[in-house]
Amino acid sequence: MSLPAPSIELGSGFQIGYGTPLAGLDRELRLSGGTHFLVARNGRGKTTLLRTLARTLKQLSGTFRTQGYLQYLPEDLRFDPEIPAKTIFRSMLPSKTRKAALALAEQIELDVAKPYGRLSTGNRRKTSLILAEFSVQNKAGSILLLDEPFSGLDAFARQAFENLWRLSGDKVLRLVSCHPDYDDMPMPSTLLITNGKLKHIHQQDLNWSTLKQQLN
Repeated sequence: MSLPAPSIELGSGFQIGYGTPLAGLDRELRLSGGTHFLVARNGRGKTTLLRTLARTLKQLSGTFRTQGYLQYLPEDLRFDPEIPAKTIFRSMLPSKTRKAALALAEQIELDVAKPYGRLSTGNRRKTSLILAEFSVQNKAGSILLLDEPFSGLDAFARQAFENLWRLSGDKVLRLVSCHPDYDDMPMPSTLLITNGKLKHIHQQDLNWSTLKQQLN
């Protein structure tokens, strides 16, 4: 029996915003399992779209549908400053994934014994990402909505998470809001917000150098 595939479907006429539309769709759009990047200039609606898909904000018009166990990781997520990452993982992660989570923390040099409030911005981000990644529900298919997950991360930690994403294949759908930091960054599946429109570009050899020319 095959596992249900995660997906996000946006209907024609779907619009996001706060009273006034920020972006919308002229035709239906569907994302399936794998990694999809979400890019736009500041203030064009990246976080608004993620919040809408997470159902913490209502769309202005149209419909959308998600299939899979959905988690939203906002950029400003915080934990109790006195609690160390190790306690956070023990409290919130299933026992079957906890050992792997702690192994990744050691690999990317996250001090899981240090109180959360004393961690650097990058290490706080590592804590949130590990928690999200090791909470996925493969048997139900999972959707991770990640808002600027690379903010504050060093290149070594970023590579470790990207390797983890490749290993999960199509079992997890990740929609990753980001500001790419190098021109040849591969982005074969990208949701672009430009000129008030949502647009999905799917091209195997696509990279940031080509995409950034389309932003407005």
